[in-house]
Amino acid sequence: EDQLVESGGGTVHAGGSLTLSCVIVGDTLCRDDMSWFRQPPRKERDVVAHIDSTGKATYTRSVRGRFTISRDKAKNTLYLQMNNLKPEDTAKYWCHCRDGYYVHWGRGIQVTVSS
Repeated sequence: EDQLVESGGGTVHAGGSLTLSCVIVGDTLCRDDMSWFRQPPRKERDVVAHIDSTGKATYTRSVRGRFTISRDKAKNTLYLQMNNLKPEDTAKYWCHCRDGYYVHWGRGIQVTVSS
């Protein structure tokens, strides 16, 4: 049963924008921090952006100034606004959250940036 559902991926040209959404479904709780992870081809999965329960956001260096993470608690949704996309941003992206000892993941969504 899905706990987090991502949407908004796809293929764009370099310089374009996409917004990923992650909806928290059912009885799933994400009362602590939430993050976006990604795994480029032939590389390991790593965190891209993180937001804590107070709204403080942090980013991996390669996306700072281009990506913005945000959460709408009323809509149970996490977002990742991605601007000025580069071919190296091509990856599968996952939504992740923590609630105490519990960790939840989405199934992942593909983002492809063509040069």
